[in-house]
Amino acid sequence: MPHPLPNASDFLPGPVLMLGAPGAGKGTQAQLLMAEFGIPQISTGDLLRQHRRDHTSLGLLAEGLMKKGEFVPDDLVNEMVSERLAEPDTEHGYILDGFPRTLNQAEWLDTKLVAYMLPVVAICINVDRDVLLKRITGRRMSTNGCIYNIYTHPPKVDGICDVDGSKLEQRADDTEAVFHERMKAFHQKTSAVIEYYRSHGGRFAEVNGDAPVEDVTHNIRKALLALRHHPDNSE
Repeated sequence: MPHPLPNASDFLPGPVLMLGAPGAGKGTQAQLLMAEFGIPQISTGDLLRQHRRDHTSLGLLAEGLMKKGEFVPDDLVNEMVSERLAEPDTEHGYILDGFPRTLNQAEWLDTKLVAYMLPVVAICINVDRDVLLKRITGRRMSTNGCIYNIYTHPPKVDGICDVDGSKLEQRADDTEAVFHERMKAFHQKTSAVIEYYRSHGGRFAEVNGDAPVEDVTHNIRKALLALRHHPDNSE
């Protein structure tokens, strides 16, 4: 396993964006890179769920939209992300998970970061649709944060967490019907984001997300290192 790198600024080409369809593994890879580089993962999904738990006005709006597999309006998401990026733990970099999801969000982010020397670089994780379906619909979560999958990583006892015996739940937005709606929305909106970053060759790389988790992580690290040394990202 690669040794932790002492300073993210000596390795990362800039803030990192994880792109890919629902269930591609963006969150898992973001967590691994976050631990290695000591920078935060900023997940709009997590932020929205926190708003829902806190019953904020944004959370109430997000509740209905997410259950139908729809996106929260760009201006509200941009405002939420802007507030998060202003927190001090983002000073040495961060990993974006689930943002930007639309071309408008991508252009807004570039405008916001125009004062910084290093713009966001994008890693796209590609996964077969049938694999994505099982990853999403098979996901079960416990109240303590443990995540299982009934197809690939089932608990020892059906529906029960191995760690504390609590009941496992399926999130409302992890059903097959919502998955198909999310995939439709992904192709309609987020595919444009992928093309936007692909057009900036020094800010974009693709990896195969069907591989084992550790192999995907290794390939992402290789891609980040290559982007770090790309002429477009030289300081």
